[in-house]
Amino acid sequence: MNARGSNAPAQADHTVDVAIVGGAVTGSSIACHLAMDPDWRGSVLVVEKDPSYARCASALSAASIRQQFSTAVNIEISLYGIAFLREIGSRLEAGGERPAIDLHEGGYLFLATPDKRSILEENHALQARLGADIAFLEPDALAARFPWLNVEDISAGCFGHTGEGWFDGYGLMQAFRKKARALGVPYLAAEVAETAREGEGFRLTLSNGETVSCGRLVDAAGASGARKIAADLGVTLPLESRKRMIFTFDCREEVKGCPLLIDPNGTYVRPEGTGFLCGSAPATDPESHDFKVEHGFFEDHLWPTLAARIPAFEAIRPGAAWAGHYDMNLYDHNALLGEVGDVPGFYLATGFSGHGLQQAPAVGRGIAELLVHGAYRSLDLSALGFDRLAQDRPVSEKNVV
Repeated sequence: MNARGSNAPAQADHTVDVAIVGGAVTGSSIACHLAMDPDWRGSVLVVEKDPSYARCASALSAASIRQQFSTAVNIEISLYGIAFLREIGSRLEAGGERPAIDLHEGGYLFLATPDKRSILEENHALQARLGADIAFLEPDALAARFPWLNVEDISAGCFGHTGEGWFDGYGLMQAFRKKARALGVPYLAAEVAETAREGEGFRLTLSNGETVSCGRLVDAAGASGARKIAADLGVTLPLESRKRMIFTFDCREEVKGCPLLIDPNGTYVRPEGTGFLCGSAPATDPESHDFKVEHGFFEDHLWPTLAARIPAFEAIRPGAAWAGHYDMNLYDHNALLGEVGDVPGFYLATGFSGHGLQQAPAVGRGIAELLVHGAYRSLDLSALGFDRLAQDRPVSEKNVV
């Protein structure tokens, strides 16, 4: 019984039409797009456990965008994303301030050895058909365009002339957040301790003792948080937190026009200021929640790979390094989006597996469309729906970085 002696649920501290758990780039994009939709008439609340965002994936990412995927839905998401980022000043202007995210369209360069050339060809054909500005380059063309590149073992490469590059990921997150708040969306600093059904809606019990009652619930939290919220509602998400480390360095020689280069073994490097940053998935990749930087990974794996691919990188000076986490979807390394059929009113926007920043504009718009109109209107994201797990319908993405 509650304090009034009734078996009825106690009145919630906060009652809203939609609660979004997770206020980083994805959750804030959803809140922002929802508030910007002229047909939306409801109330929204964003619950974020760490308002400093010091350890969120959005703040610790290498922050890049590409069209070089192997599936149509991911290519289309990023084609919209680059258009959004180019116009972010006008799209997310708030209080007379136009956000800037230092978008640099330096391109991605995927390299393939002879055994992977056919995959690169197939991917390029799909990318070109969908309108991505990607060039397929033979070894001679690669050497001519990037004279500092070792192409001895390379059969071909794909380079994004436009529409690919890197940007200020933290700035993008804050731009969505500021716009959402300017449109009246409140943010509540607390962690969700427990989630439960309440009639046809949901009740969240927060770490500060407060409660939130909502008609619909969006799970846009990181791997552990998203998994716990779903589990409370009887839904199992195949998510784990996987550590990714980023290392920076300076180079004595000039490496002119360096794009974001992906070596065939998965190591990547791109310019950052006057230097470079790099990283790769480790050979062993267990679930991890720590932020410890393992410098031996740079010395034993990253540096040798980079020096072999770009000889100028034999003489470098290591700089700062940090670690963050991917919200890894173990099923197929793609996002889990949309309403969960068995739990009406419960929506997912999680499991981005390292692609959350670049996909946030399209995903925010898409989830907002579901909430307002009951269907995707601009871009059909149903291929990334949660129901694909039960139907054993994985999204087979070959370009996982």
